Parts: sequence; C-alpha cells; structure tokens
Amino acid sequence: MTFRRSMIFELASVSLLLVSGRARAQDTHVVESAPAANAVVDGRTTAFFVRFDRPVDHVRSLLLIKRGGEVIETLHPRLDSALEVLFARAPTLPPGKYTLHWRVITLTDVQTSEGDIPFTVGRTN
Repeated sequence: MTFRRSMIFELASVSLLLVSGRARAQDTHVVESAPAANAVVDGRTTAFFVRFDRPVDHVRSLLLIKRGGEVIETLHPRLDSALEVLFARAPTLPPGKYTLHWRVITLTDVQTSEGDIPFTVGRTN
C-alpha cells in the first residue's frame, strides 16, 4: 500500500511541475505599439516602440523594419526605456507598406517570442 501511495505522490508531483512549467513559459504579448497594427503613419514618423506584458531584455531583443520580406532597418532599442518597452528611432521611411518585426527575450524565464506589426507610411503633404 505504501508503494502505491508513493507512486501516486510522485505522479502528482511530476504533473504539478509540468503544469507550473507550462504556466511560466507563456508567450510575451504586445500591449501597445507605435505604429499600431495596420496604421497609416506620416512619413516623418521616426519613433517606434512596442510595449509588452512583461519585462524584456533590451540588450538581446531586436526590432527590424521590413518591406516585402527584406530587412530595411535594424533598430537598436534604447537601454533606458521602461523594462517592458522597446523603443528605437529609425530614419525617415519612404511611402509604402512595412512590417515592424520584434523579437524579445524575457527577463524572468529567458523565453524568446517574436511577432510582426504591419503598418503603412503615407505620403507627406
């Protein structure tokens, strides 16, 4: 009988570890961005930011501006931004459709997440 209880206890312990590990390894989610998804922005826009739902590693995270799948600009996030924000500046972009690609590494569980935010640069008057 004690062997059976011991096995049940071990199985329960392993199950708890798997569930808690799965809970910790959640994707990082975008809370806010500029430009916002599918926004049309003025051609003079040079500031880009993505706010996440948890702190991210500014040094090892990355922001890219892509056009048609090609990387146009690699942005280097400022290290003095809030812990959950990647902020960077880019040169003025010509009119067209772009994607702000982000890849972040969290500080808490060193998990990598990435995603894309499509936007369009309109013509300036």
